[in-house]
Amino acid sequence: MKCPYCHHDDTQVIDTRVSEEGNVMRRRRRCAHCDKRFTTYERIELAMPVIVKKNGSRTEYESVKLRASLMLALRKRPVSAEAVDGAIQRIEEKLLSSGEREILSVQLGELVMRELKRLDKIAYIRFASVYKSFEDISEFAEAIQEINVENKVGKNKKAAEPE
Repeated sequence: MKCPYCHHDDTQVIDTRVSEEGNVMRRRRRCAHCDKRFTTYERIELAMPVIVKKNGSRTEYESVKLRASLMLALRKRPVSAEAVDGAIQRIEEKLLSSGEREILSVQLGELVMRELKRLDKIAYIRFASVYKSFEDISEFAEAIQEINVENKVGKNKKAAEPE
């Protein structure tokens, strides 16, 4: 493994840990040349489905694009990097568990919107406005109203639950 700082080839593993779910290996490494430390993650590589765009063209799934979309919607919002990583992991797990070789970009967009709704309502509205191509302010109002209704239903469920 090359050092990300000095690009030297000789790095050694200092510590290895398995994630709680047991599907990721975390390794702390130290560069023998510059003595800096860094972390690497080892995951099982499974074939992600091909994304079928609205125009019918096909493209490979790219985690980098998913992260960029989420980060754009979450720009200047109080959401931790760990929460974003968790959302990406849940989306990718759903893609893999679908067992499909191809998935429509619309389905992927819905998965992203569901995760953004969990993470941050403002980011959800930002993403939805672009994803659903809002044409006027009434569409924003409808999306906000939808979130307000869901929040009220969620609060009512919590109030009705016995302690």
